[in-house]
Amino acid sequence: MANKTITVEATIKAPVEKIWKYWTIPEHIKQWNKASDDWHTLYAENDVHTGGKFLSRMEAKDKSFGFDFGGVYDEVKDHKLIAYTIGDGRKVKIIFSGDKNKTKITETFEAENQNPVEMQRSGWQAILDNFKKYTEAH
Repeated sequence: MANKTITVEATIKAPVEKIWKYWTIPEHIKQWNKASDDWHTLYAENDVHTGGKFLSRMEAKDKSFGFDFGGVYDEVKDHKLIAYTIGDGRKVKIIFSGDKNKTKITETFEAENQNPVEMQRSGWQAILDNFKKYTEAH
C-alpha cells in the first residue's frame, strides 16, 4: 500500500480568506480538528510558511487514546496551497479553490499501512466535514 493516495474534499460556503484563517489559526483548529464528538484537540501550534512546523494533540474525551499529529510545511501559497510532510514521512497536499463566497478544499494524502484505506478516507473526510460545519456556523 506504500504511496497509495487518498483524496477527500468539501465545498464550504465562505470566502477563501475566511477558510484560510479558520484552517491555520490554532484557536480555530482546536474547535474543528476531530473526526467525531467523542474526540477533541487539546493543543495546536501552527507556523504556516514553507519550512514551518505544526503540531496538534488529539485525544479521546474519555482519555482512552491520544496522539500527536505534526509535521513540516514543504510549500505554502496563501489562500491556494498547503503541502506538508507528516512526522512519519507521508506527504499531504491541500488545494483551496475560492470563488467569491464558496471555497472548495481538496486534500490528498498518502495512506499509512496500519488501517484500511476506507477507514483512513472516512476519518479524514469526517475531520474535513467538521471543518465545513464549524466554518459555516461562525
